[in-house]
Amino acid sequence: MSEESVLLDVEDGIATVTLNEPDTRNALTGDVAEGIVDAFDEIDDADARCVVVTGAGGSFSAGGDINAMLEGLQGEVAPYEKVQNINHTSEALTRVHECELPVIAKIDGTCFGAGANLAIACDVQIASESSRISFGFRQVGLAVDTGTSYFLPRVVGENKAQELVLTGEMLDAEDALDIGLFTQVYGDDEFEDEASEYVDRIATGPTIALKTSKRLIRQGLNSDLDQAMTNEAAGQAQVFETHDHEEGATAFMEGRDPDFQGR
Repeated sequence: MSEESVLLDVEDGIATVTLNEPDTRNALTGDVAEGIVDAFDEIDDADARCVVVTGAGGSFSAGGDINAMLEGLQGEVAPYEKVQNINHTSEALTRVHECELPVIAKIDGTCFGAGANLAIACDVQIASESSRISFGFRQVGLAVDTGTSYFLPRVVGENKAQELVLTGEMLDAEDALDIGLFTQVYGDDEFEDEASEYVDRIATGPTIALKTSKRLIRQGLNSDLDQAMTNEAAGQAQVFETHDHEEGATAFMEGRDPDFQGR
């Protein structure tokens, strides 16, 4: 994994993946995309209970690599290479979306284009009040890519997705919260403390149960009610056998907070 472009830190069950190219506002260059994939590969073998994706230097991610776009316009990049670059970024976002663990986008700054897709590829999005988000591919004369047509309508609905893409509107944090692009917004001064508390609440939860719930919600989007209930029963049968279920049920009966161990 590139130690410069993407940083990975695992501590107290929390794997933090930091996009670390502040000079380009954490644009999703080939190195960054590769670093994301490598980081999530390492997380698979780490003792992690949730994942946080964030950006360094006051931006989450500015999306596509403008320098690479300009090189393409000057004929320095072949058309197949342009598509290959998009595919590399798409692979990184797919890796984030398909992670079994809960994945939290911690947003303190701007998410733009593919960077906005990276944010909503995560399971939840916590943001500072000064953060913004836009699916403004039109701003650079491009159609959507890197999963916009999949992620965005599922979050905001088809009509709103069309509007956000056709206008390229930049939403502030409160407007993003109102339509579900952000799930929590905290004041700038309290952001780090509030975000840490939020992440800790997920990291100290019943990890196997949360992973199972995440998978079932994804499956439910493409299932009828009978199939969804069948899937849930099968999933619950496995969770019944976990230490955390025993601890949770016992703590509930004893009137105390559970001490989940993630197993």
